[in-house]
Amino acid sequence: MRQIRASVFKARCLKIMSEIQSTGEPVIITKRGAPVVKVVPAASESAELFGFMSGEFAIVGDIESPVVPLQDWEVLKK
Repeated sequence: MRQIRASVFKARCLKIMSEIQSTGEPVIITKRGAPVVKVVPAASESAELFGFMSGEFAIVGDIESPVVPLQDWEVLKK
């Protein structure tokens, strides 16, 4: 991980941010040799509501039939 002095970061901020975005490598900003801040690339967030969990689950078995058989339903016995 690359370390840069705060004064260098201040002078070349936009260029360094572009490098971080393209390479994905975080950079530590130091002040008097001590680490102060870690600059990391922002994760791209998908604003799509439908399909955001696609492929996370597998449907196994019948998902339409009731779990308990109809004969055991108290409501139907009245």
